[in-house]
Amino acid sequence: MNTYPEHKLVQKCLLEIEEKLEWGNSDQWHNDVFIELSDSIQQSTGILLSPTTLKRVWGKVNYKSAPSISTLNTLSQFAGYANWRDFKNKKDVKKPSWVEKKITQNLGVIMVSASIMTIVFISFYSMIGAKKEEVTNIDSSKIIFSSRPITGGLPNSVVFDFDLNTIKSDSIYIQQFWDVTKTIKIKPGQKKATGIYYFPGYFGAKLLVDGQIIKEHDLFITSNNWMGTIDYKPIPKYVSNTDMFRDRLSFSNTIINEIKSTTEPVVSTFHLVKDFGAVSGDNIRIKTSVRNLYREKWAVCQKFRIVILGTNGALIVPFSIPGCVSDINVMLNDVYLRGKEHDLSAFGVDFSDFKAIDINIIEKKLTVFVDDKEIYSRQYNKSIGKFVGIRYRFLGAGEINHLNITESPDEKTIINHDFNAKN
Repeated sequence: MNTYPEHKLVQKCLLEIEEKLEWGNSDQWHNDVFIELSDSIQQSTGILLSPTTLKRVWGKVNYKSAPSISTLNTLSQFAGYANWRDFKNKKDVKKPSWVEKKITQNLGVIMVSASIMTIVFISFYSMIGAKKEEVTNIDSSKIIFSSRPITGGLPNSVVFDFDLNTIKSDSIYIQQFWDVTKTIKIKPGQKKATGIYYFPGYFGAKLLVDGQIIKEHDLFITSNNWMGTIDYKPIPKYVSNTDMFRDRLSFSNTIINEIKSTTEPVVSTFHLVKDFGAVSGDNIRIKTSVRNLYREKWAVCQKFRIVILGTNGALIVPFSIPGCVSDINVMLNDVYLRGKEHDLSAFGVDFSDFKAIDINIIEKKLTVFVDDKEIYSRQYNKSIGKFVGIRYRFLGAGEINHLNITESPDEKTIINHDFNAKN
């Protein structure tokens, strides 16, 4: 357990962040939660803390050193303070009392005594162990857990129906796979719960009891056709088709001007999420042509990401101008590469004008070409499952000229959208 001098203060800061996020108990947070938290912190503060760093601070990884002052400053800013010093100054931290000092001075004696007491009570713990075993050995066949969307389209509410039989616990949660904000705490005797979804996606709903997954099932929220959003938080703005489809997949000048007028960084997204049948996300080829439309103020880095969605995960291929590659990250499902720790300079491309992107995925190996030049190749290990969709996420705004997706190895066409041919 970490015992560095400011450990208690850091825990207070983390607790404030957890209360602000309302993502449920951090004991239940998995790897995807920390990826999402890393992204949220970067959007809020402009500073990237990797998921690994966040897991260390939250005690998910055994790491005895104190967090760096830059990490503490960033966490404090995310919690709503100017920096770590400001957070400390606004906390009423008492100096150790004489009792606490005495305890510290005699810690060795206390530890010996505690060891003796542990031996004395071994039989007691053996007696109650059987009761604890009853909680962990749950017969999942007797547990009912299902869900149903209320409507089509977005936003969409989902009703969860469940019967926990005779389970007694004060730590029961419903947790989604991709959307960590949809973690729902279940009260004793509760039979139903609802959640609202603002974005399309493939979600794995899990029922957890004392941190153990008891039941899980898939939850698929589709977009059917292309949809556009301005990703305001906590609720996005949906862009109507009349403000989207022109000679390219793009936003109208009205929407572009709205994005330009915002004083805070904002992301805009084009989504296509639907059932494409039994198409492997690990064996597809994506050819597209993209350019960035807004390159001023907070969007000067021209950052955008292509997100490839699967039933078991996702691939994120990022781009920015060369000078900003330190601030981007690659995610290939189970492989996460941070720009500050890896050379991602190959993804430094100026998209002021249209450039052709070719993403070739064969047997969980991703290769990226820009204007027919190979820039990057990397193997990943965990399959993303069946292909269910694609997103283009721009910091600011961008547009797409065409999109062609084929399935390997026979090059069967899955998507062939030439937006320029619509008019």
